[in-house]
Amino acid sequence: MNEKRALLIDTALALFYTKGINSVGINEILKTSGIAKKTLYGHFEGKEALVLAALKQRHENFITWLEAEISEAESDQEVIKRLFDALGSWFNSKEPSLGDFRGCFFINTAAEFSDKDSDISHYCREHKEEVKRLIKNKLTSQSPLLLDAICILKEGAITTAYVTGKGSEVTSKCIKILSAY
Repeated sequence: MNEKRALLIDTALALFYTKGINSVGINEILKTSGIAKKTLYGHFEGKEALVLAALKQRHENFITWLEAEISEAESDQEVIKRLFDALGSWFNSKEPSLGDFRGCFFINTAAEFSDKDSDISHYCREHKEEVKRLIKNKLTSQSPLLLDAICILKEGAITTAYVTGKGSEVTSKCIKILSAY
């Protein structure tokens, strides 16, 4: 990838994740990155294209991180424990590849875009589906109920941890709830 394009995406992702997409303008991205406006528009048609590139980068970072966290699990209980322990670490901003915890970038982004048919909304849904597939592929159980329970609790844990700041408490409760499976 072109170095300036990568810098624009990195800068946009950091600013969007920290401040929200609608709170960050192109000029702030340009000022922070030190890239010229002409260069930005040479790489991206507009802000929406830059948002999509930032979503794709966050998706790749998150999937790579999650896969590494649960890859060694050998049972459903171990998948659950590794998943929620990893989330707890992220909630406490102890996952350098994900940065300081500011909630889920995809939930936050989807909340800022009211058009459910937009490319951005579609990409946010695709991310959630890929995370679900990744978890499903690690489970030995074929129970759709278990997979749904894990994913719903994961989403709720992310939101609750962000709103309350009680990430460790939230993840330990999720592990206890899912220990019945």
